Amino acid sequence: MEKSYYEILGVNKDASAEAIKKAYRKLAMKHHPDHNQGNAAAEEKFKEAAEAYEVLSDAQKRRIYDTYGKEGLRSSGYTGPGSSEDIFSHINDLFGDLFGFGGGRARRHDPNAPVQGEDLRYDIRISFMEAVHGINRQVEVTKRETCWTCEGVGARPGHRPQTCPTCQGRGQVVRSQGFFQVTTTCPRCHGAGQVITDPCVDCQGEGLVNRSKKVSIRIPAGVDTGSRMRLAGEGEGGRRGGPSGDLYVVIHVDEHEHFQRDGQAIYLRLPVSMARATLGCEADVPTIHGTAKLKIPAGTQSGERFVLRGEGVPSLRGGDKGNMMVEVQVQTPTKLSKEQKELLRRFDELDKEQEEEGFFARLFHGHLGKQKKKDEGQEKVANG
Repeated sequence: MEKSYYEILGVNKDASAEAIKKAYRKLAMKHHPDHNQGNAAAEEKFKEAAEAYEVLSDAQKRRIYDTYGKEGLRSSGYTGPGSSEDIFSHINDLFGDLFGFGGGRARRHDPNAPVQGEDLRYDIRISFMEAVHGINRQVEVTKRETCWTCEGVGARPGHRPQTCPTCQGRGQVVRSQGFFQVTTTCPRCHGAGQVITDPCVDCQGEGLVNRSKKVSIRIPAGVDTGSRMRLAGEGEGGRRGGPSGDLYVVIHVDEHEHFQRDGQAIYLRLPVSMARATLGCEADVPTIHGTAKLKIPAGTQSGERFVLRGEGVPSLRGGDKGNMMVEVQVQTPTKLSKEQKELLRRFDELDKEQEEEGFFARLFHGHLGKQKKKDEGQEKVANG
């Protein structure tokens, strides 16, 4: 089984950013190619740790990974840590940020860089039949959208954000602690690299405003509980010209009173009277698509199953539908008229006579057969 990013770094899922950074630094130093020349396994572990740290050290990537796994990261455009040169540069910067050596430096923050909006999650509940056949739903989502007044800049029209005087636009400050240098997020601009002296009156300098929006969702036939849909650009708005995030819709399906589902297969327990099961019949069976005919052979016992092909759930990838499994449940009558009871008594008497005749005949013939073989055996011995 593929290890999670948390398992690769050896930390818990609720580990702090500092604990993640510490665990990564330890692994990176242990498996660095400069210390393991010619060791392909060490290099692979070094790359795995770099990828895990790149995701878990980024708040947005970590949130997507925790919610949707690697598939969610790929859907959001993440393709991995890049080339080996990118990885080495990344770890050198990490060591430099922590200890002030190895080529590390405080990377200059671009205060005008676009910022992509956050992804959102929306949980939706639908009925069993809506999941089977698909449905169009319109939902109302409250989210933060790019401010129309300042276009996501955060400053009042006609004014621009100013470079943060504390970090000089880097978004980080370097502090000396004895022999070491520690880089931390700027306490004044909180990493933005700039401060807004004249905030927009509509968004109060955030660049985003709360709005409710109706979103149309096309839920395809065949979804099930846990199915996820990605609506590109329907997440929170971006800032400074950045693109909007995505909206991830998570499906929850209600159970049905009679039908049960397992993947594309549908299961149904069909009640059949004792007389019809005994004599055989053709039954009208309810399915998720309507009604189907099922031939029940004479003498069918309770618990026997029959297959109705193509009466199951459509595949999300297209193609044939699944099958439906019908389990016969023979019903024992409880409320009978006087005439019905009399008929059943007569039936029971005839059935008992046949059963006893057959039983005693088998028992009698079986006993005679054994006795005959025994006598023949004794005769052979006597004639020696």
